[in-house]
Amino acid sequence: MPEGDSVHQAARRLHTALAGQAVTRSDLRVPKLATVDLTGRTVLDVTPRGKHLLTRFEGGLTLHSHLRMDGSWRVYAPGERWSGGPGHQIRAIIGTAERTAVGYRLPVLELLRTADEHKVVGHLGPDLLGPDWDSEQALRNLLAAPERALGEALLDQRNLAGIGNIYKSELCFLIGATPWLPIGELPADKASRL
Repeated sequence: MPEGDSVHQAARRLHTALAGQAVTRSDLRVPKLATVDLTGRTVLDVTPRGKHLLTRFEGGLTLHSHLRMDGSWRVYAPGERWSGGPGHQIRAIIGTAERTAVGYRLPVLELLRTADEHKVVGHLGPDLLGPDWDSEQALRNLLAAPERALGEALLDQRNLAGIGNIYKSELCFLIGATPWLPIGELPADKASRL
């Protein structure tokens, strides 16, 4: 499961490759989007939100993707061999004159109005790496269900967005707490270190 920092890095690579450029190739290989053509639209930006990627296009459209366990986005130069996996695993191709972004094994891929992004990311807690990071709010969110296991609470993206299994395990190790401990039983000094 990719951690939030991996998604932020992917967003940065995609933004650098695509933002400000017109789409010259558009191929969305999921049944619901099979007839969608983004060719001619300019990519405005690529923004991470927790583990979600939001690729915004002119005209008020956003391509929402989520990597889940093994999805990935790769960026290729013209003529470069695509090496992210077999062709049948490709779910999205967004090309410009300078670069092509290819989404492999994307379990979530949907097109929505940019004004409706809140419908797919509005439930998320503060993003660990985002401009809205609020450690106090994240801690309040975590402690709101004191009977919940620490590890489960850390993985709940509604509490704080961007933590996966590796970071959950590392955080528990660093504060010396088992992930099965009810979060309400976590001593205050350890809770504040989260």
